[in-house]
Amino acid sequence: MHGMTTFADQPIEDQIAQWRAYLRRRQAVDGPDVEELEGHLRDQLAALTEAGLGADEAFLIAVKRMGNLDALSREFARAHSERLWKQLVVAPEADTPANTSRTEMLVVLSLAVAAALAVKVPALFGLPLSPNDEPPPFYFRNASLFVLPLLTVYFLWKRGSGVASGLWLALPFAAGAVFANVFPFRTGSDTQRLTALHLPIALWLAVGFAYVRSRWFAAAGRMDFVRFSGELAIYYVLIALGGGVVTAFTFMMFSAIDMNPDWFVAGWLIPCGAAGAIIVGSWLVEAKQSVIENMAPVLTRLFTPLFTVLLLAFLATMVWTGNPINVKREVLIGFDLLLAVVVGLVLYAASARDPQAPPDFFDGLQLLLVVSALVVDGVALAAIAARISEFGFTPNRVAALGENLILLVNLARSAWLYARFLRHRGSFAALERWQIAYLPVYAEWAALVVVVFPPVFGYR
Repeated sequence: MHGMTTFADQPIEDQIAQWRAYLRRRQAVDGPDVEELEGHLRDQLAALTEAGLGADEAFLIAVKRMGNLDALSREFARAHSERLWKQLVVAPEADTPANTSRTEMLVVLSLAVAAALAVKVPALFGLPLSPNDEPPPFYFRNASLFVLPLLTVYFLWKRGSGVASGLWLALPFAAGAVFANVFPFRTGSDTQRLTALHLPIALWLAVGFAYVRSRWFAAAGRMDFVRFSGELAIYYVLIALGGGVVTAFTFMMFSAIDMNPDWFVAGWLIPCGAAGAIIVGSWLVEAKQSVIENMAPVLTRLFTPLFTVLLLAFLATMVWTGNPINVKREVLIGFDLLLAVVVGLVLYAASARDPQAPPDFFDGLQLLLVVSALVVDGVALAAIAARISEFGFTPNRVAALGENLILLVNLARSAWLYARFLRHRGSFAALERWQIAYLPVYAEWAALVVVVFPPVFGYR
């Protein structure tokens, strides 16, 4: 039996008592079962409040998660979720003073402004963003360093982490800044582009440590970060769409008075807005964490069949026409992004699924998606290997080879675990554990590309 955690907040204890009384009224649940379920509930509450959620919001999410373990808890969650969400949205939380919310908003706005201004700092040192010229390569190499350190500061503040944690997490950002700027990259070199693409992936791991704190080495902690990453991507796309509308209206209004706003849009609005939006989007995910969480099953069920059809159509067309994959840099990047999206869909689907539920049609569709991606990855690997055999090694080909091999291992193992689950020979939890345990591999490979590739390939 789980050890009971007593919460000092009396409203939460009252809500737990109401939930407990609800279960006891049902003849199918006896005393020991209620105590066991309450232990699970309190464990969930402790983890959620430690992650920074308010008391009422933590209770609602915990009860919803308990619904995955017990049908009566699920019924209780349906009956009480509307009342709790009204309390969260319409009125301030009882256990969160208004000044705390205002303080957090000020912190977020300050960090967002700092991220926006950080983009303009290089202009003081002779690296301006000109609307008529391509941005200097410095901006592409350091794009993640303008924002991710400040996002890490927000999570350190939000989680109440100590100074020691902040100093440890500053090390990867300092190392990233060094390796992005000390190498003598050639103009337009492939290694410079690879550094710009891979540095954000490597540093995102440091953001994850700040987000989950000591829970990083627990599967639940990493899965929470997966959910956060997916939800932030959704918010960021929505903010970007809104930014596109603002940009269009900016051009329309200034053009009406015969003014060209290129200097403002290209030099300020787009780069500063793109940087600040990451901080604001992260705060939105934190503020209403479980609202967007309900979109996860909808999005995965929408895009899984679409990407499955896309991959199958591509494979069928390639077989029908006999045309091989054209191994160019842009094509390789596109295929890697496509396969990364597939892995992301599998991860996001795992984060939204009840691990105890039996396999269904959607699980079979997920397996078909993974197998299709596995075949596409194998075809891409064969094309890359043939290109290397014929023309030799280049930074792009070796990077693509490594990334496709990493994806191949992930997809192959995922397909095996999905097949075992569908045949009732394994659990979905095994697939979830595999996905979570494999996450650091991507960051480690990205760090290797940033640190090792430039000198090995002569900065070309």
